[in-house]
Amino acid sequence: MSDSPSYRGIHPRANARFVPTIRVLPLAALIVTAFTVAGVAVRYYVYADVSVVHCALSLFLALNLMICYWEACLFLRRSDVETRTAYWRERRRETGRTPALEFFAAEVPWTGVLSPTVWTDVWSTYSQYDPSFADRRTFGFNADTANGFVTAVPTLLLYAAVTVGFMPALLTGMLGLALFWQWTYVTSVYLASFFIAGRHERISRREMWVFVLATNAPWVLFPLLGLYVSVRLILDGNYSVVGL
Repeated sequence: MSDSPSYRGIHPRANARFVPTIRVLPLAALIVTAFTVAGVAVRYYVYADVSVVHCALSLFLALNLMICYWEACLFLRRSDVETRTAYWRERRRETGRTPALEFFAAEVPWTGVLSPTVWTDVWSTYSQYDPSFADRRTFGFNADTANGFVTAVPTLLLYAAVTVGFMPALLTGMLGLALFWQWTYVTSVYLASFFIAGRHERISRREMWVFVLATNAPWVLFPLLGLYVSVRLILDGNYSVVGL
């Protein structure tokens, strides 16, 4: 097995002089930052104003848009995720390296930044801590793939609405209640199922906090803020809660 995960479109550093590449983690950060800054910039251009609440919602909605694409990749490459999970398990056994860290430190060519083949390894590395994502029969797999296909467009609508207020505040609040509640509820159920099934017993305490709890926490904490904002939108009948 190679010392560098130069597989399926991801290139080791040695290939950087032939193909322009970017590391996976900075690429993901760039995508989320670009969507977040776009919303903040449009708001400032239109209203000459910046709101902390709007910035927080823009960040979360931008993050969810990226995750929606990853979740679509999970469904479209579900068989691939199952085989790649075994690959990373074996690689970890042979090298002692942490699969998630190795994947996010790998380099992907700019021509492949949208390749589902690349982003399936988000799930095959996460499956080292929760194997349910390599099993299409589980709640975690189906809840996340559903989020990818069902919430992408509503997320875009909500993102635009809290940025420029193009919809009536009542409708935006109702849409926000639906989205933020389901994110809070489904994530909470997933985390409960993780512990009830005893999956935390298979990993270290550090792995549980870093790779499971920390990565899922935004889908509980940000939606709680979103629920408050949505209720205010409905009760106030305007966008004052986001500074409009």
